[in-house]
Amino acid sequence: MDTQQLQEMATQVRRDIVRMVHKVQSGHPGGSLGCADFLTALYFKVMDRKPGFDMDGVGEDLFFLSNGHISPVFYSVLAHSGYFPVSELATFRHINARLQGHPATHEHLPGVRIASGSLGQGMSVACGAALAKKMNNDNHIIYSLHGDGELQEGQNWEAIMFAAHHKIDNLIATIDFNGQQIDGPTDKVMGLGSLKDKFEAFGWQVMEMDGNDMDAVLAGLAKAKAMTGKGKPTCIIMHTMMGKGVNFMEGTHEWHGTAPSDKQLEDALNQLPVTTHGDY
Repeated sequence: MDTQQLQEMATQVRRDIVRMVHKVQSGHPGGSLGCADFLTALYFKVMDRKPGFDMDGVGEDLFFLSNGHISPVFYSVLAHSGYFPVSELATFRHINARLQGHPATHEHLPGVRIASGSLGQGMSVACGAALAKKMNNDNHIIYSLHGDGELQEGQNWEAIMFAAHHKIDNLIATIDFNGQQIDGPTDKVMGLGSLKDKFEAFGWQVMEMDGNDMDAVLAGLAKAKAMTGKGKPTCIIMHTMMGKGVNFMEGTHEWHGTAPSDKQLEDALNQLPVTTHGDY
């Protein structure tokens, strides 16, 4: 896809997000909307992926979602990428459906390699997968996504230290830095300080990018990829806006886990143009 096509796909993903969460009056639209550009670019342009789904992922790039509550954006991108039918998005959060509120593996949903309901664990898994690829002489990249508030979980920093010590330089970990979490702004809940300084102090390469500008995302991911193989893991601090694309959801923690009403859904969809992909 070219940039314009990627932008249109990101718009469709945002339409999917608000419709999925509205239908069941449950889910997390804010962070999902903010990460739509990143995941669209990753799956439709950047990652070296094989057709179909193989849990082992040998000979291809892999992605791990750590902040699993933003499952709506993940499911939408996976469906449009061909991992399962787009029509299955209509079953989001239904009892006995494969698209549960947080991704899990026992439903055997193609594209999902780890359960990510508990925050703080994805960094450890990404490190393990990346180290396994190095041991197997598989020259592919592990990508992962983490929430900024999620970094308040201590397990992350053990894994971050592990990655630098073992020179896991085929790992690109992206932090969704929107400054919001479930109970309020991160600075008020528990300030993160300078993430750049922290990661660098732990031995990582660090870069920053605008996560809500498709050209910037593509350029940032290309830069991060060029930084791999140099003896250090790579961190992208990705600046996004909670609720991006829907004006009444933007920039506030209040839409971390709140579903829109019928009127709010109508308003949101009016801000997100109908695309050639069509709604599920």
